[in-house]
Amino acid sequence: MKVAILDYGAGNLHSLAKAVRGAGVDVQIEADPSAAVKSDAILLPGVGAFGSATEFFAPHREALVSALQGGLPCLGICLGMQLLFDTSEEGAGMGLGVIGGRVRKLATKRVPQIGWNSIDDPNDRLFDAAPLSTAYFANSYVCEPDDQRTAIAWSTHDGDRFVAAVRTKNIVGVQFHPEKSSTAGCDFIRAFLESARR
Repeated sequence: MKVAILDYGAGNLHSLAKAVRGAGVDVQIEADPSAAVKSDAILLPGVGAFGSATEFFAPHREALVSALQGGLPCLGICLGMQLLFDTSEEGAGMGLGVIGGRVRKLATKRVPQIGWNSIDDPNDRLFDAAPLSTAYFANSYVCEPDDQRTAIAWSTHDGDRFVAAVRTKNIVGVQFHPEKSSTAGCDFIRAFLESARR
């Protein structure tokens, strides 16, 4: 199985690659979106700024959107999840828009949220395969999907309840960092890859 981690100048590439590697998985860190969409699954990593990432995507946006809407399995992590949406308060630029909605700043005094937080109301087969009660977060912004039915898990930071994970068909976004969330987080990534393989 060929898995591409898209390199758009965000951090965490190598720790994510380490979490993905396993039997039968060929992981490539790919800076060319046109090559990345030829993989069996694509990962959009976290850490970075929405504006600079969308600037990187702009020339390839149509090809990426077409591949994702055509069924290419995708896991967006933190910033990668936010890039699946239309727009962000963090910066200018168009997200991929494969999940309708916007990204807003956390409505709390303590920003960014950094550390472990609970995963509430998980409702997806990925959480059945890899039960996560807590996960590691590092974020100042959160997603607001237009269709609340895409939300598959929630979390709360200083009283601000927000979507911790979304899904639409083969596209999954998580606001937390599964690659930094111990064994259960790595199990979550493997469960995603197994579902993509099927």
